[in-house]
Parts: sequence; C-alpha cells; structure tokens
Amino acid sequence: MKPKRILKRRRSQNPRRRSIPGSAPGLMNVDPSANPTTIRVMAFNGAELLEKEIIDIDEIRAIRVAFRNVWIDVTGLGSEDKLRGIAQLLQLHPLAMEDVVNVHQRSKVDEFPDSIFVVARMIDGDDALQSEQLSFFLMHQVLLSFQERPGDCWDPVRQRIRTHRGKLSDSGVDYLLYALLDAVIDSYFPVMEKLAEQVDTVEAEIVENLDPDQMRRIHHLRGQLLSMRRSIRPHREMINELVRDTLPHMGPEARVHLRDCYDHVVQVVDAVDTYRELTSDMRDFYLSSVSNSMNEVMKVLTIISTIFMPLSFVAGLYGMNFSDQSPWNMPELGWYYGYPFALGLMFVVACGLLVFFRKKRWI
Repeated sequence: MKPKRILKRRRSQNPRRRSIPGSAPGLMNVDPSANPTTIRVMAFNGAELLEKEIIDIDEIRAIRVAFRNVWIDVTGLGSEDKLRGIAQLLQLHPLAMEDVVNVHQRSKVDEFPDSIFVVARMIDGDDALQSEQLSFFLMHQVLLSFQERPGDCWDPVRQRIRTHRGKLSDSGVDYLLYALLDAVIDSYFPVMEKLAEQVDTVEAEIVENLDPDQMRRIHHLRGQLLSMRRSIRPHREMINELVRDTLPHMGPEARVHLRDCYDHVVQVVDAVDTYRELTSDMRDFYLSSVSNSMNEVMKVLTIISTIFMPLSFVAGLYGMNFSDQSPWNMPELGWYYGYPFALGLMFVVACGLLVFFRKKRWI
C-alpha cells in the first residue's frame, strides 16, 4: 500500500494544467486554485535602493524612470487582472504569458523582440518530488520574475543588494538574472547530498541485513532522483542558450559567470545519474541476495530430504513385519540385535551421504 501512496502523492504535487486541445495560442488560462498574486520591486542605482510591495501597477512606470536596475518579483499566479496588467504594461508576448501560467514547462530560453524569456525549475525545500516553475523576462534595465508560491532561495541575493556586497549593485539586470539562476542551481546540492546519504544508508543496511521495507525505500529514492533529473537536466540547454553571443540584453560579464553556473548544472546531473545507477545496482543486489538466500534455504532442505529418503526406505523395509512362516522372509526380525542393527544401518547411510556431499562440494 505504501508505494501506491507515494505514487499518488507524486501526482498530486505535479499538477498538469494545459489548454484545451484546439484552443487559440496565447490564452492565459489562470488556475483558480493558485496563490494570489503579490508584486514586490527592488530597484537600485549603486548605493541607492528602493524596495516595496506594489499595489498599483502603474507605479512601475515611475520606478523604471528613476532607477537604472529594476527587479519586479511576482509571487503567485492566481490574480488574472494583475498578471494581465503587468503583461500590458511591459508589453509581454502572449505566448510567453501562456507559458508563465501553465506551470508544466521545462527549462528553456525564448527570444522575443524586446525581451528574453527564461524558464527554470526550483526544487521545493528538501522534497525532490516537488519542483516549482520560475519564469523570467529580461528586458532593458528590467528583470521580471514569476513564482508559483511564496518561498524561494533568493534571500541571500536580496541581502547582497541591500548591503551592496559584490557586483550586484553596480552591475546590470543581466548579472542579477545570473545570480538568481545560480542560487536556483545551488539549491539542488543540499537535496542531492541528502539523497546521497539516504542511498548510502540503504546500501549499508542491505549488506548487513535484508528487509522487505528496503525495496520500497529504494523505489522511493529512484522516484526522487528521477524527478530531480527531470527538473535539472534541461537547465544545461537553457544556460547554453544564455551564453550565446547573439542573445541581446546579456552582457559579456554575465555570460562568463553563467559558464560557472553551467558547470554546477553538470555536477548535479552527473551526481543524479550516478546515484540512479547505484539505486539500480542496489535493487539488483537486493533481488539477487533474496534469491541467493532462498537458494541456500532450498539447498539445506534438499540435503535433509535426500538424507532421509534412504532412511525412510530402511524404516519402511523393516516395518513390513512379515511373519517367519516362509524362508524368504526377513531373518533380521527375529534377531536379538535387530533393532540396533537397523538404527546403525540408518546412521551409516546418513554419514555416508554427508561424506559424499562433502567430497562433491555440495555442502
């Protein structure tokens, strides 16, 4: 029953909302159960910083004029009026907005006349079965990000902007996009390390003692690694697209740092593939160990049965109790030592079979 609950949980955490087949492209099909939309802005010019929650979308116009770098962080995709207002204000392409609200997209990069549309997937806490779609629009002096729900891994980036540490305050929004993507990729490492510890623990337990619960745990770990692989693997192509020289709005410094981000993606992908292969080996080892254990049990039972077969024959032979009326009947029935003779014969036969099995190396 437990594996069924795990499968049900995995399906519930990965909803698939898609447009009706045959629908016109660019329809923004907002999920009514999604989190309400909140808009926060971080705008900065070097040491000058503005951080606030936006209630009226028209406030963004004045902020764009006053600040060189503007990060608009939209959390929650449940308020259609706010999403349409942002799309209209920043002139976002309808196809891109359709991908923003339909959160089953894989990581990718799409180029539009006035912006670059980037999709990434962020692991949700320590649960590798659940990931969240992140959507970015990189424009001239503006970075727009969309999240499905509150909670992310970007607090260190926000703190660097507030304290003016590093290059974020003095660089453009393209470098900010790199910093956010780098934080997303780095958030996979703690989850990967936790899964690696669980894999090592299960492997050690299988070597020490077999337990039927271990197969369920192996299956659960394989499911987590598979979900993580689906989330992280497309990031390689996405970052490769971002480092192209022909892509607008991406400066050379951001491209250099994105190459380091690409290396991190490769490390996570390699680790996931390695541990998926290890879980496959663990599953095969578990099944072979169970089979070998069963074979050992059957071997012992077969040896015992083989030894008792001639003993049963001797006992049955002397248990026929024929009378001594005929000279062809068994003379041992009237012997004084007939019973010890029969027991001794059984003992000799059993010992002889054990010696024979030992010489053949069957035991």
